[in-house]
Amino acid sequence: MTATPLHETLAAQPLTDHHCHGVVTEALDRPEFESLLTEGGAPWPGISPFDTPVGVAVRRHCAPLLDLPRHAPAEEYLARRAELGPTEVNRRFLTAAGTDALCVDTGYTPRPLTTPRELAEAAGADAFEVVRLENIAEATVRAGVEPDAYGAAFRAAAEDAVRRPGVVAVKSVAAYRTGFGLDPARPADAEVTGAARRWLTAGGRLTDPVLVRHLLWTAVDLGLPLQLHTGFGDNDIRLHRVDPARLTDWLHLTAGTIPVLLLHCWPYQRQAAYLAAVFEQVYLDVGLTLHHVGPARARAVLEEALEITPFRKLLYSSDAYGLAEFHLLGAVSFRHGLGALLQDRVDADELSLPDAQRLVRWTGSANARRLYGLPSETVPRRD
Repeated sequence: MTATPLHETLAAQPLTDHHCHGVVTEALDRPEFESLLTEGGAPWPGISPFDTPVGVAVRRHCAPLLDLPRHAPAEEYLARRAELGPTEVNRRFLTAAGTDALCVDTGYTPRPLTTPRELAEAAGADAFEVVRLENIAEATVRAGVEPDAYGAAFRAAAEDAVRRPGVVAVKSVAAYRTGFGLDPARPADAEVTGAARRWLTAGGRLTDPVLVRHLLWTAVDLGLPLQLHTGFGDNDIRLHRVDPARLTDWLHLTAGTIPVLLLHCWPYQRQAAYLAAVFEQVYLDVGLTLHHVGPARARAVLEEALEITPFRKLLYSSDAYGLAEFHLLGAVSFRHGLGALLQDRVDADELSLPDAQRLVRWTGSANARRLYGLPSETVPRRD
């Protein structure tokens, strides 16, 4: 296929990944690799995660970075990966993604991962931190606090966390803990004290609806952009409860405060697009989704997300976790999918080439940099 000016713009555009995680640095055997290849956890007997859309995409798009032919068998892929070693594997995939800024969620570490600094060094990029608020709340309780002091103690701990150098946003996984069918109003102090008493008695993770509401309103008070997991996730989530449209009343109450970033969104990308179209503070991405559907279907997801989303409100993210392959696949899927749909609109004279090129720059980098107050993007690459 002949490269068009739009394809050249996409290939040269450095990406700002506004939501991702670190990668593993130890060698992985096949079961360990496969467990990271799927949101379903450990591989199921007789079913390999390589036999999924994301598994096929890894063999197609990642194998050449390991000096293998496209579609190399899984056994050959894993053997070559082991031969090169995790440091070299991570360097190859992270640099090939063409990402020059990474906003790293440091709140999910069931296994050791690279720090934001280590991830940035491997990618040749800048890194910033996203603070997960549920972790702050749970650490507050573990440190010891009386029920009537919980609200103030959590807020103080959150304020301390966001003052760390490099922190640009906060995140909540309310989707996992309660879903979005919450009373949208800010809870009264007495409600927070009663809920904290129940939590301190029961123990465990933060799952009390009153305290999750308190956490979301504390995020508003902190003043930083708030990232919210919505839609697709592992089997700990209840998908029917995480339609972002269920946040509508809360979004009315928080209008004029902080930016709200809807992460992932699938299969609710159209609902997310509606919210971005009618609420000034709402933005979205389709990260995580893109590398799981792969370049073959990325266009379809992006096309639905962009049906009514204002062009200054779609952001790029990979939501890559654990495997450096996902940093590459997210970038390849985004560039491939966005390029295909924009080129068709240019060819049909529904969009001018300069407008399409602006849209690439906005969604690939400028929107996120403006929202998070990051330095201006680097000069587009020419490799």
